[in-house]
Amino acid sequence: ACEKVGEWEKALQLFSAMAQDEVLDTIVFSAAISACEKGGKWEKSLQLVSIMSQREVHPDRVTYNAAISACATGGKWEFALRIIESMAHSQVQSNTISFSSAINACKNGGAW
Repeated sequence: ACEKVGEWEKALQLFSAMAQDEVLDTIVFSAAISACEKGGKWEKSLQLVSIMSQREVHPDRVTYNAAISACATGGKWEFALRIIESMAHSQVQSNTISFSSAINACKNGGAW
């Protein structure tokens, strides 16, 4: 809900509160990453993906797509393409959203 109204900061506050109660799962991470994307916080999105790995929470296609979209918003095409590679290594199948977002990252980053 916070993501849809552009309240990425509130979303991260809720995320932090949930982290203390250790109720973080793929859905919670994906929502936080998506909120960061809407707020133009691509770096925070990538940080959350890294935290997922540390906590042994496995990203799914929604998680990866949100992170790629965040990179697209910031024009960070190199990171977007690395995420596409990570999806393949994690055996998470990319889709049209994955590739469209990666193309947008390339376009926004001037690599198109």
